[in-house]
Amino acid sequence: MYYLNTKSLASLDRDWNELARVIEKAIFCQGEKEFAQPVKPYLRYRDMSNRIIAMPAFIGGEFNLSGIKWIASFPKNLDKGIKRAHSVSILNDADTGIPVCAINTTLISGIRTASVTGLMIKKYLELRPELTDLVVGMTGFGPIGQLHLEMTAALLGDRLKEFRIFDINPIDPSLIPPALADKVVLANSFEQAFEQVDLFITATVSSKPYIDQKPKPGSLHLNVSLRDYHVQFMDYVDIMIVDDWEEVCREKTDIEMMHLEKGLQKEDVLDLVDVFYKRAFEKLDAQQVVMFNPMGMAIFDIAIGAHFYEKARLENAGILLEN
Repeated sequence: MYYLNTKSLASLDRDWNELARVIEKAIFCQGEKEFAQPVKPYLRYRDMSNRIIAMPAFIGGEFNLSGIKWIASFPKNLDKGIKRAHSVSILNDADTGIPVCAINTTLISGIRTASVTGLMIKKYLELRPELTDLVVGMTGFGPIGQLHLEMTAALLGDRLKEFRIFDINPIDPSLIPPALADKVVLANSFEQAFEQVDLFITATVSSKPYIDQKPKPGSLHLNVSLRDYHVQFMDYVDIMIVDDWEEVCREKTDIEMMHLEKGLQKEDVLDLVDVFYKRAFEKLDAQQVVMFNPMGMAIFDIAIGAHFYEKARLENAGILLEN
């Protein structure tokens, strides 16, 4: 069995276009019913702000793997100088159940999260080819925010004019890649990061909403952290997209609050199978506001894990463990 830790995973190149394609292939497996993905259970005890989530799944097609991600999120770790999230993923051969790879790093989880966002950004750019000089805003600049900066800059390329970032904690300028220093603006408030941006990303650990401003017409909102928008923001949204309604409409997410307080229903949203497999999202008016709310799907963790497992084997990265 292969073992990948943060050092071995970080040694492998990240091609964000390729990673977005991995996610799209996983969505096609979902559309073809070549997957199994139970609703993930949350383990909570003592401090109810903490959670450990089990994410089992099978994905067929060229992946043909089953597996599980076991991810802990303890927000108060940050006060102790410890990372909030810690995760382990295990990949099993789908035909025999034999474990083939263990990945002990939160980096793989962050890469998966940013890859799903990246696929939605690519779709938005495909439907809005006229857009240039794009301004991006983001709240939160922890590990997930840093990966989203890297991914967004890679996918937008010369179309990126400015990337505004706000965090309630001081941002270490050394975390900004030198190649992006002239495009990144460290905002003084989330309002500055939000106003008149073409794309807006939430990458916080917020437990309560703070965004209720009217967005720029035609903007894309990538609600990665899921608890940042007031329910009234729904009134500004023309196209609401989720990864999976049953997963995202719970745990006090913005989608659940919009469901409970504003009457948002499953039939009012598109999911990723609708968008990429059924091609239900092929036209976008220049004034329409799009909001994407991804809870996180286990099949994507298995697919991204499979991608790096194969890369590690080809490049002799990681450690081969004996049974």
